[in-house]
Amino acid sequence: MHRILTPLTSAVTYSRWLHMFIPAAAASVWFFISDAFWAPLLFAVPIGLIPAMRLEEGIQAQLLLTPSERGRPDASIAAASSSSWAERWRTVLWLEVRLLISAGAILALWLPVASIELVLSAAGRPPGGLAEGLDPHWWNVLLAPLPIVPLLVLVVLGGRLSAAAARWLLGPSPTDRLTVLEGLTEELLERNRMARELHDSIGHALTVAVVQAGAARTANDPAFTERALAAIEETGRDALEDLERVLRVLRESGTPVSRRPTLAETERLLDSARSSGAKVDARVSGDLGLVPAPVSREGYRILQESLTNVLRHAGPVSVRVTIAVHDGRLELEVANPLSGAAGLPGSGSGLRGIRERAALLGGKARAESREDEWRVSVSLPLDGIRWSDAVHRSSGR
Repeated sequence: MHRILTPLTSAVTYSRWLHMFIPAAAASVWFFISDAFWAPLLFAVPIGLIPAMRLEEGIQAQLLLTPSERGRPDASIAAASSSSWAERWRTVLWLEVRLLISAGAILALWLPVASIELVLSAAGRPPGGLAEGLDPHWWNVLLAPLPIVPLLVLVVLGGRLSAAAARWLLGPSPTDRLTVLEGLTEELLERNRMARELHDSIGHALTVAVVQAGAARTANDPAFTERALAAIEETGRDALEDLERVLRVLRESGTPVSRRPTLAETERLLDSARSSGAKVDARVSGDLGLVPAPVSREGYRILQESLTNVLRHAGPVSVRVTIAVHDGRLELEVANPLSGAAGLPGSGSGLRGIRERAALLGGKARAESREDEWRVSVSLPLDGIRWSDAVHRSSGR
């Protein structure tokens, strides 16, 4: 019983009922002129061939037939103009089906009229309409609710039929569905990329703060302590900017991402590591200006994560950083003396993130111990921009 009554308490049932009566109102204007019932069906053909008619019908169907899907990119009813003749003819067929459903809705209006006739017949008036032929009698009042039952059934079933027909005839094409799926996939990849980027930035800031604080405590030197506090402040400020940028994107979809750091700002990153006590020897060869922006941004994050791992696992040790641009590739290498946990191949989410970033750009990352050193080597193709930009939305976000 509950399953039967639930549709009658749903607002969408009655918005769908309203949707059935809209074409009936338009067709009724014609019936004041002519009684040719087939004329609206014929007139629907040229109207449906207009590309914008599919857009108008789609918006109306989303609003009244499937309001819970309104505005969603994966809505089962498309709100777009016809882009092919197949979509135009589907729109024509939809208009024909809609007119037929609305004709049934108009005929269903005779059911409540029959209920009214039965009530009036209790006062001695001969009933008309669907109740014509019954003798006037007071017990006809008891029969008055009966026509309402099929009316409610027709309202529910007619609305569901309209929604099913709209999904079939106005639904997105396979190409549209693929485009939506690609968009959702890109958005998911972008959010995963931001999560990794935030992990790298915050992880780097916390590592620098911990190392600086520990060094300042053991050094017992006011001047060193002041420098350590300044480094913690600067690193923390950069991390807060990254955090605010990511949160702003998550709060407001469509808001452009503020400029992310690239390898052009490598020196600032190296200075941060030096201020933590690491002795950084950096060697740069080739023109970093030739590195495409997405590759440069990911390269910066890879370098940041590598330096963070050194500070986290080996402490303030000597670090050798090599950045080279040649033969259409960007080569990065970070090496430090092998020490304890720093020499565990493949351990931690940092190295996994480095490998994922490199793979998404069509490159390779390798972490290994060699000649008493722990080395992280990354090779990225500069022409990876061709497809990586589409995945990461690097140029537009």
